Amino acid sequence: MNQKEEQTLRENIRHLIKYVKNKKQVDEKELRESIKTLAQLELSQMLQEREVAEVDPTPNKSTGINVLEDLLKKIVPVLQTDYKSLTTNAEQRESFRAHIINAIITTLTPVEINNEAGEEEAEVDSSLDEDIDIEIGDEAGGDMEKFIDIRTAAEKKAEKEAEEVDPRQDFGLEGEDETGRNMAYNTFNKIETSVIDSYELLSNPEDQELFYDYLIANSKLYFDKFEDELSNFMKEPTNQAYDMAKSEKAAGGEELKDLGLQEMIIEL
Repeated sequence: MNQKEEQTLRENIRHLIKYVKNKKQVDEKELRESIKTLAQLELSQMLQEREVAEVDPTPNKSTGINVLEDLLKKIVPVLQTDYKSLTTNAEQRESFRAHIINAIITTLTPVEINNEAGEEEAEVDSSLDEDIDIEIGDEAGGDMEKFIDIRTAAEKKAEKEAEEVDPRQDFGLEGEDETGRNMAYNTFNKIETSVIDSYELLSNPEDQELFYDYLIANSKLYFDKFEDELSNFMKEPTNQAYDMAKSEKAAGGEELKDLGLQEMIIEL
């Protein structure tokens, strides 16, 4: 109960006390019961108002932030699960984080450029592409039909495999852990469509800018939160006896067995 709610409750109780005191035939027990009933009604009403406020929160002033909030509810659990599965070392998680942030930036930047280009420019580019395809096809099509491929099946397969590029390499950042990269690649495939669809709902430049900036900022903040939670979970428990023994060893340069620590070890 906040200060304003408490003040309202106290005022209502004072009014009730004043009213009851004017009734000479009312005893002290009835007065207490009346005060208790009023307090319960006031508290119940306040709790109901608070529950309504929590279920139906006031939307943000920016549509871009509202859309982003809905998106974060979808993607944050996915990011959290995959990030926290990388427990071998911190380098894997750092790589995962860097690749996800980079993927968001490289994915939304072309979308933003396309939105700014406009439909008219897109139509012009499309017509140019059609003209070029027709001209090339007319000139080279006849010769290609006459080409006889003399490669063996094994040679064709080897050349095809050599030409194929692992998409995770294009996705990757130089110098980053490959396990973190691979996990980030799979994770981003799960959320990429949701990110693009949410951004494309917005046509207002201000909404787009807020969505873009706050998505990157919140992604970084959530990764910080995941790391803190993971660090606390993975921290090795200790006790006072071990800490004292370790401290004495560091100060005197003696072996743990000389400190009598071996006596605390349980033989299996």
